[in-house]
Amino acid sequence: MNREDVTDLIVTAKIRKGLKWAHIAEALGHSKEWVTAACLGQMTLTAAQAATLGHLLDLPADAVALLQVPPYKGSLPTAVPTDPLIYRFYELISVYGTTFKQLIHEEFGDGIMSAIDFNMDMTREPDPKGDRVRIVMSGKFLPYKTY
Repeated sequence: MNREDVTDLIVTAKIRKGLKWAHIAEALGHSKEWVTAACLGQMTLTAAQAATLGHLLDLPADAVALLQVPPYKGSLPTAVPTDPLIYRFYELISVYGTTFKQLIHEEFGDGIMSAIDFNMDMTREPDPKGDRVRIVMSGKFLPYKTY
């Protein structure tokens, strides 16, 4: 069994049990965004978190153990995503990436926004012209250091 197999087991169990990511997140006591990323193989769970998830989804012991191993991060199968929804994020970065970079450097200086010390919140925003996807990301600014 490998980490991709564990992800398949989790998704299958979620569907079989009729759960939403928010339900799983509530059981683990963390945000739906972080728990979904963890369940999809992008975060490391503690022993307690892995045991809770294993119990909730009836995962085998091998799967529970693999959830506690730091994963190889980055889940896209190709350099340019082919899934239409994920491609739109790629397109967003292609179009606005330089804008993000310029505005962050102007406001904070030379550095990066951390994806490690990071929060994200995804919500539905009702709109009479069609509901909108609202994503708020907050990452710690990390300046480059001189040495």
